[in-house]
Order: sequence, then structure tokens, then C-alpha cells
Amino acid sequence: MEFFVNCNTSTLAPYTQPLDTYRAAHLYRRLGFSASVTTINQAVGQTAGSVVDNLINEAINIPPTAAPIWADWNNSNYPADDDAAGAMRRAQQEEWRIAYTNGLLNNNLRDRLSFFWHNHFVTELDVYNCNSFLYYYINCLQRNSIGNLKTFVSEIGLTDAMLYYLDGVYNNGNNPNENYARELYELFTLGEGLGYTEDDIIETARALSGYVERGEIGCSPVQFDATSFDAGSKTILGQTGNWGYDDVHDILFAQRPNEIAQFICGKLYAYFVHPDINDDAGNAQSIISGMAGTMVANNFEIAPVLSQLFKSEHFFDEEAIGVIIKSPFDMYLNLYNESGFSYDDTNVNFSIDASSMLGQTLFDPFDVAGWQRDRTWINTNFIIGRWLTMEVVLEGFFQNNAEQFRTLAMDAVGPADSNTSNPETVVRAIVEKFTPKGLLTDQDFENAMSVFKIEDVPENYYGSDYTPGGLGLWMLAVSAEVPSQVFLLLMHLSRQPEFQLK
Repeated sequence: MEFFVNCNTSTLAPYTQPLDTYRAAHLYRRLGFSASVTTINQAVGQTAGSVVDNLINEAINIPPTAAPIWADWNNSNYPADDDAAGAMRRAQQEEWRIAYTNGLLNNNLRDRLSFFWHNHFVTELDVYNCNSFLYYYINCLQRNSIGNLKTFVSEIGLTDAMLYYLDGVYNNGNNPNENYARELYELFTLGEGLGYTEDDIIETARALSGYVERGEIGCSPVQFDATSFDAGSKTILGQTGNWGYDDVHDILFAQRPNEIAQFICGKLYAYFVHPDINDDAGNAQSIISGMAGTMVANNFEIAPVLSQLFKSEHFFDEEAIGVIIKSPFDMYLNLYNESGFSYDDTNVNFSIDASSMLGQTLFDPFDVAGWQRDRTWINTNFIIGRWLTMEVVLEGFFQNNAEQFRTLAMDAVGPADSNTSNPETVVRAIVEKFTPKGLLTDQDFENAMSVFKIEDVPENYYGSDYTPGGLGLWMLAVSAEVPSQVFLLLMHLSRQPEFQLK
């Protein structure tokens, strides 16, 4: 599981076969946090083009998460007592984490993308520690997640969260702070050491100066102070003039369009297709170059690039399925959507807290480079934490309503087998539902069967036909032990390597 090599040689040509369950599930695992049986079944038989168009249109049209009542609060809105104010701020942060995570569960591509950009245009709440800044940061991510990249880069740099996080609020013309200018090139648009010089960073910092007016009350929006702007001539990427904030972005995207597109498309590819973009066996670099060409040709609109990728033979190639390790958020949220279990904000909050224990703290990536993803999610401590927290999740659902485990199994096998007496039918359906490519070996499947079956039952307890006058056969829809069997099977599967993949 640790050493996936990208052997995908398929192209960006459209995938024209009608979607089957296998590839429809793959699409939703990547473009959202998976989906219900009903949603996946609705995609089966459709073309990839039709489903992807719908998901992209949905992402474009979904409004941002509604503003909380505290969206524009500053320090004057909080109690004078520090402890009381701190408790109120923490409660608001929890409220917003839950609201945003519910969006991840429900908003498919839009918030899958906002989550991606959250780990690209990184800020850390612990650094700027202002709830109104957090709200407007997420609002910016959501509004621009599938919009225009140049607009996005320009807007994110003026969010209060970013201005505080990367010291833009301390970038005075007479004493430039280079932090944001450096990350603008290194992390946000070009890549480390690619297409810019140290002099470009220095000159860019001067052009970005002036956004330093922080107001007299803490947590107030930052304003531009013309007296703190460096009005002198600057040379940026070979262009000389009295450049300001907007000029920086105009110059950057005009002078380095191909480099920006290649860098951003590489990150999109690694996130949505395969973590190995520097392949020897496949053609990832060729695919990324094709995406980059589409991005430049469309003036840095993001939607055409994603449309091309998600409809392609490359995206649906066998080598692209089940090769990304689930992040903690993927692991919990995929389970909620795939199981159909009834969850509430308590479940959502648990997944947020558990993810933090496993290295993925929402709104607080560990540094400006963000979560490094994929192989970093699996180590000795984290894998045990994944097992134990998933047990807590499953036990909670079972204690709350055991019968929903029977419903899950009946949904998985489909109407024709909803009262099957063949345990293999049930186990295979559940395995295929919760793992992208099934279990690796026949023995692994037999082990799952052994967990599901009840020991010490008569030989004819399971089968496909009821025998009149016999001891009676196990039946999915009615046998009392079914919920417990499904529960134990899920507990077993959650510890398998294949369950950790998407």
C-alpha cells in the first residue's frame, strides 16, 4: 500500500462507456466524500460527461455556507472577561467546524475543492485567532473553488486570515516583510525555486505593501494605508514600474502562465488522480501538461480543466482506482455517506476531533505547506488510531440503532437479493461497497466471510433455498442476528489495508 507506482497510460480522451457501479463509486469518492447507494445507482448507466457536467454545475451554483451571526464581530462583541470571551470564541469555532464539515458531506465537488484549496492557500487559525477572519477565509475558498484562478489568488491574499498569517499586516513600504511574496511564488503559484528570483520576492513585497491598517479594536478587518505603501519603481519578473497589489497579479499571470498552470494542475492531479506525478511507468506529466494547456487557453478558469480531467479515460483507468490513501476526513465522512447511517452533529464533531488526533486538524494545517497527505496518513501510531476511532464510530451507530446495519446490507445487495439466504452475496456486496477494489486475496475474502458467519450452526443454516420442515435458513431481511453480523464485518473491514484506500 505504501509504494504505489503510477502506471496509468490512458489519455485525456473522453471516457465513453456508460458508468458501472465500480466507476460511479470511484467518481464520487474522488469528487466528493463518497455517496449513498441511491446517488451511485443514479449515476450507473449514465455517461461520465453527463454526471460530471451535473457535478460541476452544482459546484458552480451552490452558495457559500451561510454567514453565522458572529461573522463580523470584533473584540468589542465579546465579554470583557477573558475566560468567558475565550469560551465563546471556542464555541463559535466548533459551530463553524461542524457547519463546514456538514458541507463536506453534502456539497460534493464544491466543498471537496474548497477542502483542497484550504490545504493549498494555507492559513492557521491558531496564528490569527479571529473567528470573523476564519469565516471570510472559508467564504473566499468556497466562492472561488471552481472559479478563476487569477481572481482566486488575488482575493485570497487580501483575506484578513492570510494577511495576518503571512505577515502582510506588517508589510510597510519603509520596512517590507517578504513572507507573503515568497509564498505567493513558492507555494501558491509557481513552486519552490521555479520561475522567480530572490530579487523578485523583494520587489514583490514592496508592491504588496500598505495593507497594514489594523484598526483600534482587535479582530477588525485590515485596511489599506496609502502612507505605508512603497510608491517607488519596482522590477518584477522583468517588468519595471510603480507596481501595486493588482499589478503583481497581472504581471505574474502574464509572464508565467504556463509555469503557473503546470504547477497548479500538478497539484490537482495528485489530489484527484494519483499521488505520484513524477512517474516513470505512466504518463502523468503528459496529462498534467494537457490540463495546463486547457487552463491557459481558458484564461485560468478552473472548471474546464476539471471537466476535461474528470471525463477522461485517464481518470477512469483501472490504475487510477483505489490508489490514494484516505485522509482522516475521507475515512469518517466516506463511511457516513456510504453507510446511510443516521448521523448528527455529535457524530460530525467526533470525526473532526478524531481527525485532529490523526494529524488533520481542520483550519489548522501544521505549517504553511499544509498536510502532506497520502503516505503521511499511515504510520504506526496513526493506523492504530484509525482502527480504534473507527470502532468507536461503528459501536456508536450500532448502539443507537442496530437495525440500520441490516438496512445497509439490504441496500448493498439491491432489491433482488434483499432477502437472500446466501451470506457470500451479502459479504461480497458490503466489501465492494466499502473498498474501491475489493480485498486483495481470496483468503482475505474468506476471512471476512468467517467474521460474518455465526459459528456452531447447522450445515443447512445458510443457503439459497428454504427447506420446509427443516431447521430454517438464515435470511437477510428477517434473521435477528443480521445487524450484529454486519456490524462485526464492518469492524473487521475497517482494519483492512483496502479500507484505507479510495
